[in-house]
Amino acid sequence: MDIKFLKDQILNKNSFLCLGLDSDIKKIPVHLMKEDDPVFTFNKLLLDSLNQLLVAVKINTAFYESEGSKGWKTLEKTIEYININYPQLFTIADAKRGDIGNTSDKYAQAFFKHMDFDSVTVSPYMGRDSIEPFLKYDDKYTILLGLTSNAGANDFQISDKSELDLFKSVLKKSQNWINSNNLMYVIGATKSIYLKEVRSIIPNNFLLIPGFGAQGGSLTETYINGANNDIGILVNSSRSIIYAGNDINFLEKSLKEAESIQNQMKTLLND
Repeated sequence: MDIKFLKDQILNKNSFLCLGLDSDIKKIPVHLMKEDDPVFTFNKLLLDSLNQLLVAVKINTAFYESEGSKGWKTLEKTIEYININYPQLFTIADAKRGDIGNTSDKYAQAFFKHMDFDSVTVSPYMGRDSIEPFLKYDDKYTILLGLTSNAGANDFQISDKSELDLFKSVLKKSQNWINSNNLMYVIGATKSIYLKEVRSIIPNNFLLIPGFGAQGGSLTETYINGANNDIGILVNSSRSIIYAGNDINFLEKSLKEAESIQNQMKTLLND
């Protein structure tokens, strides 16, 4: 997807909402269990109901890989359904890959060529040569883990001495890599106090911001501190939307939650 198209979608929809399909078969409504592929049906119903409020969809591959070959098939069916029916949505494989060059090359093929995701999340810990195989795809985006929303992020990503923060080194060094314009970064909503500093290092790249909703991140703080002249942020909400209800009327509750978030975004975008 062309990044300009994504920016246009944000403005046209008054939304920078990314739906996280962290779809757990143990948590979906019971009445869907009679379906041949309950998780795919769950995903499909959510997408059909919410697509006008969204600009992106993030699929956390762990929830599918954990179900073995059947789960992987559900993942393939879900991304294919999005690409055919909602090609305007920016798709993210939340796979957190990253390995030596040959292995990363195979990961890139899996997500970019085989499944045709627009982007994939990648761990930068192994350095430049573990990321370059992803960056060779000119029309695809590599989303580096920068500063994550979990409490354990403080173990390595943040130092007692600000100048030694690992996440800052990731941001600075990666800007000198090939196709750095095709880099995006994960910056957790629960770390919004760092967003201004993040933007001083990477003013132009898009940020994927998880941790909003169930994890307690603030949408207003995220927007004020993280948005740039092109908006430049995708705020992800997973559990608070997809599990808003668990009965036969679950879609109504999911829609209500997504509309509430999108209305907040509309207000922020138009202030």
